[in-house]
Amino acid sequence: MTDLSAEDGKLVTLARATRARTGAAEGAAVRDQDGRTYAGATVSLPSLSVSAVGVCVAMAVSSGSTGLQAVVVLGDSTVSDADLAVVRDFGGSGVTVHSGDARGDIATTTLS
Repeated sequence: MTDLSAEDGKLVTLARATRARTGAAEGAAVRDQDGRTYAGATVSLPSLSVSAVGVCVAMAVSSGSTGLQAVVVLGDSTVSDADLAVVRDFGGSGVTVHSGDARGDIATTTLS
């Protein structure tokens, strides 16, 4: 794992646990501007498909959050352009986005 702050390390733990519990393709966790955290997993149903990041952002928005500080996405691939767009739409530019594998080993860190 790359050097993460303690708070970002907590996001890794939340994303990893959510992914493991659900068996989903991806797990994600976000921290909003007030320090509240939201964790979610990929939703893949015949009538609904939402990425793990999309789930987390929707939870934050519906809870009254006004922006994001950081995002962690764990799974088998890198963060999609669509997920980065969702992060920018809600959190603006400059949000830290960490991505890594299912074990929680962070491979890349970018800014939205």
